[in-house]
Amino acid sequence: MKDQDIIPVAAVQAAPVFLDKDATIEKACRLIAEAGENGAKLIVFPETFIPTFPYWSNYHPEGPPWARTFTKLFKNSVEIPSPDTDILGQAARKAGAYLVMGLNERDRVYGGTLYNTLLFFDPEGRILGKHRKLMPTHHERLFWGFGDGSGLNVYPTSLGKLGGLICYEHHMTLSKYALYAQGEQIHCGVWPGWPGNPDYDNIGIVHTASRQYAFEGQCFVICACGWIHPDMIPEDFEFKDEMDCRSRGGTTIISPLGHLVAEPLLDKEGIVYAKLKMDHIIKAKAFVDCTGHYARWDVLNLNFNRRPNHAIATPRRPVELELREELTELLARTNTLTHEDLLGELHRLAGTD
Repeated sequence: MKDQDIIPVAAVQAAPVFLDKDATIEKACRLIAEAGENGAKLIVFPETFIPTFPYWSNYHPEGPPWARTFTKLFKNSVEIPSPDTDILGQAARKAGAYLVMGLNERDRVYGGTLYNTLLFFDPEGRILGKHRKLMPTHHERLFWGFGDGSGLNVYPTSLGKLGGLICYEHHMTLSKYALYAQGEQIHCGVWPGWPGNPDYDNIGIVHTASRQYAFEGQCFVICACGWIHPDMIPEDFEFKDEMDCRSRGGTTIISPLGHLVAEPLLDKEGIVYAKLKMDHIIKAKAFVDCTGHYARWDVLNLNFNRRPNHAIATPRRPVELELREELTELLARTNTLTHEDLLGELHRLAGTD
């Protein structure tokens, strides 16, 4: 990336084909092609676009009815990698664009847990990596497990350094700084675009959090929001009448100074486009560089555990115990070492050259 680069990007606001993975992937491929034909080099989809956000989660169904809907969501979720991700990768390659897709991920190792996941592809259709939402919000914990630090990454790309967070992760201060500190330049912030009823409209929170992220991190934010209409819910879905899936969307794109560079898209499907002027990052950082001249790491710094979680882990022996044993062994053979060899061993144990 060059400082003067201008990068065309697209944020998709669309409804899934509710709880139908294959049809939703097919729709996604059409939208990817459309955005690619319009010149986008980065295409971002909303939170859990495939096969849907669980809009009925706030209804809190219990027992067998909840289990039935979870089972349907599970069967229509995506394993990574899989033939489903191959299809998405092929669409990204045909469009010649980076792709960031929100989806329900089905755990392929243990086989019983879903994750709210952002999946990153390069323009060759290869998977760059994935991010699982660290903390599902409130009722979402009925459906999704917890992510870990292994997916909290920023990816170097030909466009710039690319990262992303999901929904209310934008209120997790340390998660945000973990991406800022990796030099993030283009941030994909994805949301469900819901709720959107007269009693509670979430758009203000979405836009406030997204603009603050852009200003605080001196990066562009691609704010991709979902949208769905109640008429799109099949009649045979058992919580159709009880749940309120009304949504407004709100997809927009934001500059590193916190300004909107694309008007928010409301109450309908569509694709929002913008051209990112990358030198605006430099202008923003001239005033506030949160990971440079406007940071005090000597006073405050971040403890970041990037290890993946596993069901089975081999306990590590304490470093102090290992070091003590090596020093004891070294002392036992000092008479057999030259002065230079002894110094070399001590430097090795100290972690210096």
